[in-house]
Amino acid sequence: MYLGIDIGTSSVKTVLVDDAQNIVASASEPLAVSRPHPGWSEQNPDDWWQASERTIDALVASRPAEIAAVSGIGLSGQMHGATLLDAAGEALRPAILWNDGRSAKECAELEEARPESRTITGNIAMPGFTAPKLAWLRKHEPEVFSRLAKVLLPKDYIRLRLTGTHVSDMSDSSGTLWLDVGGRRWSDAMLAATGLDVSHMPDLVEGTEPAGVLRDELRARWGMAKAPVVAGGGGDNAASACGMGALAPGSAFASLGTSGVLFVSNARFSPNTEGAVHAFCHAVPETWHQMGVILSATDSLNWLAGLLNRDPAELTAALGETVTAPSPVIFLPYLSGERTPHNDAEARGALVGLHHGVDASAATQAVLEGVAYAFRDCLGALAAAGTAIESAVAVGGGARSRLWLRILASALNRPLEVPEAGDIGAAFGAARLAICAATGADPFKVCVPPTIDAVIEPDPALVEQYDDGYARYRTLYPAIREAMNP
Repeated sequence: MYLGIDIGTSSVKTVLVDDAQNIVASASEPLAVSRPHPGWSEQNPDDWWQASERTIDALVASRPAEIAAVSGIGLSGQMHGATLLDAAGEALRPAILWNDGRSAKECAELEEARPESRTITGNIAMPGFTAPKLAWLRKHEPEVFSRLAKVLLPKDYIRLRLTGTHVSDMSDSSGTLWLDVGGRRWSDAMLAATGLDVSHMPDLVEGTEPAGVLRDELRARWGMAKAPVVAGGGGDNAASACGMGALAPGSAFASLGTSGVLFVSNARFSPNTEGAVHAFCHAVPETWHQMGVILSATDSLNWLAGLLNRDPAELTAALGETVTAPSPVIFLPYLSGERTPHNDAEARGALVGLHHGVDASAATQAVLEGVAYAFRDCLGALAAAGTAIESAVAVGGGARSRLWLRILASALNRPLEVPEAGDIGAAFGAARLAICAATGADPFKVCVPPTIDAVIEPDPALVEQYDDGYARYRTLYPAIREAMNP
């Protein structure tokens, strides 16, 4: 038996998985985010731990015999969060999260101080990353910075509480801007740029490797027969890729969640910083991955639904099962700025082409298409990095809409595979990594793709029309950028 624990932003989820990779039980606990100032986003690290304890306690209560047989624990979590500890291992302040934007100025300063940073890290300095947060802390909270002993990512703080070890994995550490991503090691130059050195960092392992064993008092508390191995684990997207078997080079998934991710696995380090592609280590050895990231996917539909005081599912249902032509309106989904390909936190959304005949259905279709065009931007940025995507597994809440998937498949001119219903997310991927760490199994044999329920093919009648629509979409951002940010 194995546990997979995912430290999300809104909740902690733990799954119990048997030797055949069936999910036997799961439990989740909600988390709250604190926003003490506009653009700030923080959480108390102890809240992650208490929520993790409660999920395992719940599984012990419902499945005591199965919990007793647990031999491996895997960890996944929200990336980039700066968890700041003193020499005694106590949190110095609330953790600064991935969606905190306070360090935009420090990003520019870091790249100016280290012109080689993009070559080393394979990524543009963005406020979401960890290193700029520490540059901000050094400048604005020097007393806290002076007491800093360790910086951990959220899931690695949970590992510390579980095992007493300071360890991280390659995939999660790729999002710090301190990792030499091609060399899979800490970069002394990038650490020095924020006044740190390797002593402030956790040890590094691959996601499939052991990274400690459960402390004896916790083993006894949860009634486990022996102390389980705790795997290196992975950042949330890499762990999700393990959950859906996206390990082989070229395997990809498109996640239509609150934000949108086009993820592809690579056999080599393949950055494209000009296109704002994320180039990270994967959670398995000698493998990397790239991501195109858009910040408002289903969030865009939720925004329109709120504006119209309608339910999102009601809006999409009104369009029927297919469309025959693009909406007369074009939507830019930059409601929270944009990452790929613009790296512009100040970008803003727009509905362009409005006239008296535009109704709720036309606006809804425009939103679905605008998100699809943003995914096409990601596809182009990945192609510029030398990565061809032939097809992708569709996941996330938006993937429940077959209409949206037909639009996305036609806009990308790529088939989308829809897996059978089941939990193949980050917690499940973490459990798969636990299997590898506990047994030494080959991750490419453990992390196999799910059974595909359906394949959504591009509609030939729409592909050419969406080519034209995308060309018009691409003209809008540069045309209105200055007007949006005078």
